[in-house]
Parts: sequence; C-alpha cells; structure tokens
Amino acid sequence: MHLYTKEQAVKQMNELGISRRPFIFIINYLQDASYVGDVSSVDSAELLYNLNGFTNQPVSDKSYEDSFPNNKEKHIRWKPLPESFDAYRHSFHIVQRNIFAGNSFLTNLTCRTPIETNLTLKDIYSCSRATYKLWLKDSFTVFSPEIFVRIHQGRICSFPMKGTIDASIPDAAQFLINDPKEAAEHATIVDLIRNDLSMVANQVSVSRYRYIDTLRTNLGSILQTSSEIQGTLPDDYHAHLGDIIFKLLPAGSITGAPKKKTMQIIQEAENYDRGFYTGIMGYFDGENLDSAVMIRFVEQEGEKMYFKSGGGITCQSDVESEYNEMKQKVYVPIY
Repeated sequence: MHLYTKEQAVKQMNELGISRRPFIFIINYLQDASYVGDVSSVDSAELLYNLNGFTNQPVSDKSYEDSFPNNKEKHIRWKPLPESFDAYRHSFHIVQRNIFAGNSFLTNLTCRTPIETNLTLKDIYSCSRATYKLWLKDSFTVFSPEIFVRIHQGRICSFPMKGTIDASIPDAAQFLINDPKEAAEHATIVDLIRNDLSMVANQVSVSRYRYIDTLRTNLGSILQTSSEIQGTLPDDYHAHLGDIIFKLLPAGSITGAPKKKTMQIIQEAENYDRGFYTGIMGYFDGENLDSAVMIRFVEQEGEKMYFKSGGGITCQSDVESEYNEMKQKVYVPIY
C-alpha cells in the first residue's frame, strides 16, 4: 500500500474531489502517513472496508460475516494481558501533573494491550458489526462506532463521543448524564470540535447535545454520550477536501484540549507509537463524504496481536478507576 506524506495526501484528495472521483482515505494519528486511493484501484485481497455501507467487501464474504458469530463449533480464545497498574500509573501521573499545571484541560491517554487469541485480523473484521470497519492485511483491523465528520450537500457535521458506562448498571443512563467528570469531559470536546469546524465552515452550531446511544459488545451493551455539531461549507468545498480534513486533525476526541500542547503530553506519557490508531478513515462517493475515528483497534506485529484503547483524563480522574476502565475496553467485537 503506497503511503503519502501530508502534502501529497492533501493534493490527491483535492484533485479527486474536484473531479468528483470516488476515493477512500486512511490517515494516521500524526498525519505523516496517509493512504488515498481511487476506489477502482483498491485490491480487496489487501484492504477491505465497510464504511457505513460503502464497501469493497466481496459478496462471498458476507455469508461468512453472518454465520461467524453463531458458529458454535468455533472456540474463540481472547485473553488480554494488560500492562501493570504501576506502568499505567506512571503514564497517568504525567498526564495529571500537566493538567494540574494548566497545560491541558483534558488528555486522552491510550495503552497498547497484548492479546492472546486464535482469531485472525480478518476474523475480527468479518465478525464485527461496527458502522465503520477496515482490514489491512497483516497490519491492523478497526471496528469503530465514532463518526469523525460527514459532509452532505455542503453541510459538515461532527459527532464527538465522550462518556461511556456499562448499560447493565442500575439507572445507567441517568448516572452517566449526571456524572460531573463525564459532563466536563464532554463539554470540553464539544467546545473543541465547534472551534475546529469554525476553521472550515460558517454558521457552526451545536444541534444536539449529550444524547445517548447504545452499543453492543460481546461483554454486553454499553451506553455512550455524543453530540452533533454542524456548519456550512463554502460552495467550492469539493476542490478543497484534503485541506478541510487535515485542518481538523487530529480528532479532538482522541487528543484533548488544547490540541498542540496535549499532543506533546501524550507523546511523553505513552510508551508506544499510536500509528494509525486514533487516525481517521473515510470515503468520498463523488458528492458526499463520510469518515470515522479509528478506535476499537487491533494491530498485528509479527505473530503478536495488540488491542489499542484509551480514555479521557481530567483533574477529576482517579487512577484506579481509569485503569479498570481501560482493561474493560479490551474486548473482541463478537455480539
């Protein structure tokens, strides 16, 4: 798979946009490696995607996808090996020290968890029911519910997700809505995304605030709060798709606020390279664009598998609670 620099990716997306040629794009967290491909050039033996119904998935794979979760004879082994509490606490304290010093209001701290499993990356891709999913041969698979931005008929919308709770907890929805830490974290991200969209669009507004979605996992359902922010793009936006997307990166929900300083804190606190995890993936169908943040991410390195996950840290965060939540997020997406 040929990867572009940021400048090359912007130019390629702009050119494909102005010619109204459908393409997909995958951009890593640091925006220094991107794949931008005309849909006709994508090899499904190397790269599979199903991005909100826009897919190159062969028809023959769909029957496998439908039967896999119900195959009683397929014994699934999925054993996470989380990093130690002491290692997580070291990273957590770097983040919170910077928050108390006023360098960040919110920092998204992530971890890389080794996984012992008999599933392949393609197995995980095939059995996932996520709205946005992608498989890159011998590299990674991602099964994300989180929209980055959508562009439809000149309107750009973003739907930041912040705040999660186990749906089986009594009065879970009310508990989530009333939690001051979750409320503050969500408000920070909504404000950040509203400012981001204002760089590329006019008449930016929050049209829905902290609504709740239910997401299913193999460990049961979870509740997630999101908001909707929208604005109006200039009439010639097709010719500037690359510029628009890259101006909005990295995604605020997986960095924090303010972005530039928080990214420096992340680099100090995290003991691995995120790579494509927490980057974005999406497609342009010739008229409209849809994209997702690459969370719920499994990466392969040689014979080893790693699940990358994280959560927002604020001045109200407790290290033991955040560590336990991090461990709970490492699940296989079989429902």
